[in-house]
Formats: sequence, C-alpha cells, structure tokens
Amino acid sequence: MDFGIVTLAVVVVLVLVVLGLFFHFVPVGLWITAIFSGVRVGIGTLIGMRLRKVNPAEIVRPFISASKAGLVLDVGQMEAHHLAGGNVGRVVTALISADRANIDLPWQRATAIDLAGRDVLEAVQVSVNPKVIETPRVVAVAKDGIQVIAVARVTVRANIERLVGGAGEETIIARVGEGTVSSIGSAASHKSVLENPDQISRLVLERGLDAGTAYEILSIDIADVDVGRNIGAELQTDQAEADKRIAQAKAEERRAMAVAHEQEMRARVVEAEAEVPLALAEAFRNGRLGIMDHYRMENIQADTTMRNSLARDDS
Repeated sequence: MDFGIVTLAVVVVLVLVVLGLFFHFVPVGLWITAIFSGVRVGIGTLIGMRLRKVNPAEIVRPFISASKAGLVLDVGQMEAHHLAGGNVGRVVTALISADRANIDLPWQRATAIDLAGRDVLEAVQVSVNPKVIETPRVVAVAKDGIQVIAVARVTVRANIERLVGGAGEETIIARVGEGTVSSIGSAASHKSVLENPDQISRLVLERGLDAGTAYEILSIDIADVDVGRNIGAELQTDQAEADKRIAQAKAEERRAMAVAHEQEMRARVVEAEAEVPLALAEAFRNGRLGIMDHYRMENIQADTTMRNSLARDDS
C-alpha cells in the first residue's frame, strides 16, 4: 500500500514537472490570445523564441497592436530587432503614431533610428508637434562697445530622414548662439538691436543652421534682450590707465637718470676741489705762485663770499 502511494506521488510530480516545462516553452495563453486577436503566430515560432531566450510577449503583443492598427509587420524581423538590442514595443508604437499622422516611416528606418540610440517615438511626436528649445543667455558686443545679452527660443521639428547620423539639440543651440553673437556684433549700435530684435532672428534663420542636423528649424524668436556692460568704455579706461602707468614709469626713469647725473657732477666737482690744494702746492714749489699772490687770492675769495652773503640778506 505504501509502495503504491509513493509511486503515485512520483508520477504526479513527474506530470507536474512535464506540464511546467511544457507551459514554459509553449506559451499557450499567449498563443490563444493571438488567435482570438486575429493574428496568426505558429506555436513552433513561440517555442523557437523561448529557445532563443526571447520573451514571446515582447514580440507578440506589439505584433497584435500593429495588426489591429492595420500595419503589416513580420514576426521574424521583430524578433531580429529585439535580439539586436532594440525596443520592439516602442518602435511599433512609433509606427502606429506615424501612420495616424500620415508620416512615411518604414520599418527599416524606424529600427535604424532605435538602434542608433534615439527615441523613435519621441521623434515622431516632435515631428507632429514641434517643440521649443530655449538657448542659454548669449552675450555679445555691438560695434558701439555696449554689451547685449539675448535669449532665443528655437522652434524645431524632427526630420525623420536625418535622424540617423544627424546632429542633435546641442548643435542647434551652439549654431543659434554663434549666429546671435555674429548678428549682434555686426550691429552698428546696441540701440538698433533693442529696437529691432527680430533682425537677429531673421539673420540667424537665413544662415540655414539646421543643415546636417536631425531637426528642421521652423522659427527663431528672441525671447529677451538686456543691456550689459559698456565694454568699449572699460577698454578705453584700461588703456588710459596703462598709458598713465607707462608715462609714470618713463618719468621716474628720467628723474632717476637726472639724479644720477647730478650726483656724478657733484662727485666731479668734489674731485676737482680736492685737486686745488695739490695744484697750489705744485705752483709754490715751481715758483709760479708767490705768497703775496696767494694772500691776494684769498682776500678776493673772502670779499666775494661777503658780497654774496650781503646780497642774500638784502633779498
């Protein structure tokens, strides 16, 4: 009796294991859902997905959605895109949105966009509903030296054909910023920029900044314009200060040279005065100068000194 119970238990366990493996490799529920949705997916195809480690639900459910929307897709291509690392559900949703908006988006292009790392669904949405990109504050200087600060809003629409290999939003922002700086810099006065900010957007838009990008620029609008610093006046002030310092340095150099020259002359005078007693002694020895001549010379010097002193007292 015990042996029969054990045998029955073993059989039940084996049956449960076999059923578990069967329902794991054969998604019967998903197969039935596909049949009742009007979509034909072979049971062998589902088993093959399991063996290739592909979740059949991630393929079949988007396939059902596409069929209900009237799109003709191939299960094999959908599975191949999934194995390549793509998002099948998002691609199918993008195809349905593009079909409803009358946008030509083939399966190959949609999968290429998805594998390129771009959000294909967002691209379709931006193609239908253009979005606005606001640039950072762009600082430029007009010809009169006044700084102008501008903020632009760029309305763009996704270009489906250039999404693969096309530049992104960063390139659009950089090009618009460069064009804004160039337009402000070519203005004769900052007043003309403040009076007609639309001339900036017009000049920037004429440059064809969307070439080679994944977007098509619809409009460029200047959202804000402010006046910044007077760069021209600051440069002139800095130049004047630099010239002043150069002039002061040159004047100090001339003064130092004059002082040095004066000191040199004084040294020469002292040196010459030191040679006078030697010359007198030499004259006494040679007989060219007598004692009385020396006394007369000293009297003349004393008289000259007295006269100078009296002249200073009178003044």
